[in-house]
Amino acid sequence: MRADARAVTRLIQPAPIRPTGASTVRPAIDPARLAAANINPNTGLATDYLNHFNEAIMLLEMVPELPDCIDDLNAWRPLSYTEHFEASGFKHRELAIEAYHLADPRLRDRLEELANVMNAMLVSTNEAMSRSSPEHAATLAVGSVAQLKHLVAQAGAVIHGAAAAAVETAESDTNQAEIDALLER
Repeated sequence: MRADARAVTRLIQPAPIRPTGASTVRPAIDPARLAAANINPNTGLATDYLNHFNEAIMLLEMVPELPDCIDDLNAWRPLSYTEHFEASGFKHRELAIEAYHLADPRLRDRLEELANVMNAMLVSTNEAMSRSSPEHAATLAVGSVAQLKHLVAQAGAVIHGAAAAAVETAESDTNQAEIDALLER
């Protein structure tokens, strides 16, 4: 009877996940674990990434009153999603990176597209402000803030899953723009 109990115990224990060929089989991440880590369980994306952009926006908002903030903005650097989490103190950064790699590629691509636009805007605004008078720098900062906040809201929608339809709409808009361009020729 004791031998039978051991045999049953061996049968019900889960087998370890082993690499297959060159790649490793990854199990799905438990949605409750993602939610507990403040990672959207439906998309696998974390809003913590947006803090990277919100910090720069906050500095831009301060430029009209405190032009010296431009020096602080000079220290800001563009970071990808994974670079942000690798450098952050986010408690669940490894989980955030793993979930990101398992996320729907269309959502990842859309988030990266928005991040690239925000990064480019911030870099070019910062460069222009560095060469400008304080008054002109303030004008540049105010103009950029409104656009950046709109982009951050779009990125937040992607992270929260509200943008799945927006991704399809953006793809459709791109296709329509290509068709329109062909018809104009």
